[in-house]
Amino acid sequence: MEQAAISRSGGVAAGVFAPGHIGELTRIVPFEMVDEVLARTGAVQRRVRLVPARVTVYLLLAGALFTGLGYRQIFDRLCAGLAGLALARPSGSALRQARQRLGPAPMKALFDLVRGPAATAATAGWWRGLRVVAVDGTLLSVPDCEANLAVFTRQRLGNGISGYPQLRLAALVACGTRSVIGAVFGPAATGELEYARRLAVDLRAGMLLLADRNFAAAALLNHFAATGADLLVRCKSGRNLPPVARCRDGSTLARLGALTVRVIDAEISIRTAQGTRTGHYRLLTTLTDPSTHPAGELLRLYHERWEIETAYAELKSTILGGHVLRARTPAGIEQEVWALLTAYQALRTAMTDATDSVLGTDPDRAGFTTALAAARDQLVLAAGITADTEIDLVGAIGRNVLAHLLPTRRIRTKDRIVKRAISKYNARGPAIDRTTYKATISITMLTSSP
Repeated sequence: MEQAAISRSGGVAAGVFAPGHIGELTRIVPFEMVDEVLARTGAVQRRVRLVPARVTVYLLLAGALFTGLGYRQIFDRLCAGLAGLALARPSGSALRQARQRLGPAPMKALFDLVRGPAATAATAGWWRGLRVVAVDGTLLSVPDCEANLAVFTRQRLGNGISGYPQLRLAALVACGTRSVIGAVFGPAATGELEYARRLAVDLRAGMLLLADRNFAAAALLNHFAATGADLLVRCKSGRNLPPVARCRDGSTLARLGALTVRVIDAEISIRTAQGTRTGHYRLLTTLTDPSTHPAGELLRLYHERWEIETAYAELKSTILGGHVLRARTPAGIEQEVWALLTAYQALRTAMTDATDSVLGTDPDRAGFTTALAAARDQLVLAAGITADTEIDLVGAIGRNVLAHLLPTRRIRTKDRIVKRAISKYNARGPAIDRTTYKATISITMLTSSP
């Protein structure tokens, strides 16, 4: 490929291929990777147009970083750092046709190449030799138009229905780095458990899967356990689980179909200056030996399940900013979601590279908002598009992250409440108390009489 010199960033592809980049994140999603998925999915253009297929891929990734802008504005940002190159500005129609020609398959193939637990030398995300992962689902709103309504329906919420049709996204996330190991999505009419079942293909022996009470169905747990992964799942406190054996730490063994699980009952109390609150937790785990996997540690570890909730907040609130997805066709929605997940994974990889460069730095302390802002800046500058002979694994994004590390994670003391009500006339929950309290957590194992 012919190269045109750009003194600030090294070099970019010449001609109409020049806007095909995402700034410094291009090192994580390089040209060669994009060209590979285009060839594998048969999406390489038959003739070079104003918006080639490679540029369209990067346009979609840039769109995931600038969700509040239209695609022509995003294209302008891809060209902003390429001063000196005579680049034509495509019309909105040309950009739309380019996205339609590309289809969703290349974006899914690209996500499959970048997904996975981000490599890190830190111990975060590991417990007694097991990689801690979590599964959960969430909803994303899609544009309210006839084509989308044929696939994505509005959901019943309380006394009404959602204003927009919605899709359901389920993901498997590495708790230590919040990187995405696997994801599936589709109509919200399909239940969360069915999407979770499809994610079992991404589970492996050596993983410890955390999940909330919704995923404690016996058939689903047996399905997960068949992959070789271990499980730590909360279930309803009143669930009838007759013990078949008792462990010396007070936990019991029970049967769920063909699966033997250890049942751990405990009261967890959080004491702050505002008083003490106590809740009853019942956990099911396939780690049945209390001497190698103590119940107290498992109860504390279960709190890591919240990392997937944080990942969804980063996707929906930080990247999307609460916006509805753009595409007005189901195929466009699929393409857009894969682009969103790929961009998120690229950011997470850059953040992990940064924290991993400083020994002992917990990936939790990397600020996602900081990384996103730096990535946007580097895209506009067209910086770091090609690597120098000496590869900088931290880069400008990583240096921004390290310069603005978050404080050590605080203990969670608040209930989940609706912060932004569906209707301003139907807000639920008291006024949000944003005070930070020093907290003490105590765990009491509950045992029943033999």
